[in-house]
Amino acid sequence: MGYAHEYATAILHRGRIPMDPADFVPNWSDGPRKTKFYPGTDSLPLPDCGYPADAGLDRGLARPADGDGAFDLPLLSGMLRDSYGLTGRRLGVQANTDLNALPFYPLANWSRGTASGGGLYPVAVHWVSGPGAPVPPGVHYYSTRHHAMRRLLTGDVTGEVRAALGDGAPGPDTDQYLVLSVKYWQNAFKYNNFSFHAVTMDIGACVQTWRMWAGARGLRVEPALWFDEERLGRLLGVDTAQEGVFAVVPLKWAGTPAAGTPAPAPVTVRHRDQERSRTVLTFDALRRMQAVTAAGATERPAPEALDPAAAHPAVPDRPVTALPPCPPLTTDVRTALRDRRSSFGRFDARHPMTAGQLAACLAASAAGSTIGGDTGGQRLAKLYAFVGHVDGIEPGAYEYDPAAHTLCLVKAGAPGGFLQKNYFLSNYNLEQAAAVLVPTVRTEAVLDAVGDRGYRLVNAVVGAIAQTTYTTASALGVGCGVALGFDNISYIEELGLDGTGEAPLLIMMIGNERPAPADFRYEIA
Repeated sequence: MGYAHEYATAILHRGRIPMDPADFVPNWSDGPRKTKFYPGTDSLPLPDCGYPADAGLDRGLARPADGDGAFDLPLLSGMLRDSYGLTGRRLGVQANTDLNALPFYPLANWSRGTASGGGLYPVAVHWVSGPGAPVPPGVHYYSTRHHAMRRLLTGDVTGEVRAALGDGAPGPDTDQYLVLSVKYWQNAFKYNNFSFHAVTMDIGACVQTWRMWAGARGLRVEPALWFDEERLGRLLGVDTAQEGVFAVVPLKWAGTPAAGTPAPAPVTVRHRDQERSRTVLTFDALRRMQAVTAAGATERPAPEALDPAAAHPAVPDRPVTALPPCPPLTTDVRTALRDRRSSFGRFDARHPMTAGQLAACLAASAAGSTIGGDTGGQRLAKLYAFVGHVDGIEPGAYEYDPAAHTLCLVKAGAPGGFLQKNYFLSNYNLEQAAAVLVPTVRTEAVLDAVGDRGYRLVNAVVGAIAQTTYTTASALGVGCGVALGFDNISYIEELGLDGTGEAPLLIMMIGNERPAPADFRYEIA
């Protein structure tokens, strides 16, 4: 049994047994930048427009089976802008603890299409391009604040990426790759050892945004989570103990593929990220989790390896509530992502959700519970719903059966008291939410099936579900908020999950918000 089992147990119990260091206080004045900084590098501005409108969130969730579409530079630019680029400044009267700081420009809240734990956005996106793209081949870093690529290396090094992926990698035969890494200090300065848990969800949220965005345009995004991490770390010029390489996304590119395949070579980026913090701390559990999840990085599991960890079917012989058909999600993905935000205490129980809106959120979240690529097609996550204020559905705790599109009653009665009692923060009143959705994954079974690296997969799936729920709620015009600060063990007890191995890893609140909010919103893209 690897260290990831021990870490997973500590995460589940942290509401009752605080994780070390229990007395940690962030040094906000010495915090890192929210992006990486490469001084002296050339900037390649990305085009702001030119990519076609999408077919709507329904198609984005369905995703094309054939994958005939191909990326070009405007499409790549659009996907990056709508997912991780800065799109506007938001300032509203709400219940989050950072409210007093937001009017000051250095601490401004810049909105993005993808959600992130604590709003920290630690995922670094690199584009490794071959000669098939309309720019000189090389390694580029996506600068979110400038919507531009910073050139880190010139030359075709895609052979190194192919060699790192190895045999059986997902996606097309291509010379264009997106490589996702996480610089841990960008998150650990605030969340210390807990940060590994948070950043792995950020990876899933980012990849899921790309899958929805691309799917709505007839494109496919299939990530690889198993590859030679040390090799890619060397290529990117990073110390993998401090910055983990989490995913590689091959992109099918428009036009005639370049002839020939460059041989792999031990090349490395010479430019280095310049750290802002004077003091950079290390945390033992975080470093150990990076080490154990990178150790088996080249051992890609067989397609059937995750079968024993699949989500259990719905428990039989429970009272069943049929859900209505889902309303169509015709809102285009780009608009839904631009409008996405966290509700932060603005839920209003006086205006219940409709059963159709709840049904759409549940169905979409279930559809978003697989991230594709080399992670297999098994549905690893189950969904539970604490229903408080939904027209036509009695209050209670339910299990969602996606095959039958029904709610199976776990426990009757208004759940508001339980939800609020077991929430740690003050930025939400969970009793006012129409429903609280809870994804669970059999974490221990996944780790037993594919080893410690499976922890990254578990949280990537949960992050993908969270991003799907956010985007669906936005398309439906209802509020949404996602949180990790709750007593996981109490949820296991309340839902009767003892003995099932299911771990509730986050909660997703949805519902209508108070009318006429006091909001300032300024679009920059």
